[in-house]
Amino acid sequence: MTRHLIWDWNGTLLNDYHLTVAASNAAFASAGGGPVDPDEHRRRFRRPVQDYYSEVLGRPLDAAEFAMLDQVYHQTYHARMSECQLSAGAREVLAGWSGSQSLLSMWFHDQLVPFVDGFGLTEHFVRIDGLPDVVGGGSKAEFARRHLEAIHVSGADCVMIGDTLDDAAAAAAIGARCVLVTGGFTDAERLAASGLPLADSLADAVRLAGQMS
Repeated sequence: MTRHLIWDWNGTLLNDYHLTVAASNAAFASAGGGPVDPDEHRRRFRRPVQDYYSEVLGRPLDAAEFAMLDQVYHQTYHARMSECQLSAGAREVLAGWSGSQSLLSMWFHDQLVPFVDGFGLTEHFVRIDGLPDVVGGGSKAEFARRHLEAIHVSGADCVMIGDTLDDAAAAAAIGARCVLVTGGFTDAERLAASGLPLADSLADAVRLAGQMS
């Protein structure tokens, strides 16, 4: 049975999709690109984010230019992150889970930890890991391996709950199961094509996770 839940933050526990789209469009504008609307962003977003940005802008980006765009994204996001609220039911599902839980995010660690704590959620997690690098946009899989080693839990005992196909890939990399939540960064059609269980709410996600063995 599932002993441990590994939660994603942005787009899963945190309802920040509107700000993600706004920050992405700020990055595109800084490079002369036009905006994407929320539905288009859900259909097209993927990691590595550098590839997604290149596709939207219609030209390849080198590492240096992507780093500048990533900085614009995070500056925009950071300036407005006080607008964000928890996703519906987040407090209840975290408090109601009888096993252990941890948080693994691709948002910068030094911003993630105090923000999570500001919502009063830190006590629910045995560990919180954000991105230790200075440029974001990469895959979650390698960080998931490090996270699993740090919490001393077998991947077979874990379910990862997230909102993107990258969460699914990270779960597969550590031998964990995965439940994908709709309404986040990825449209439901793309999530369904993965063949993984889908949930339309956090409560449903935890219920499905608890049934996995």
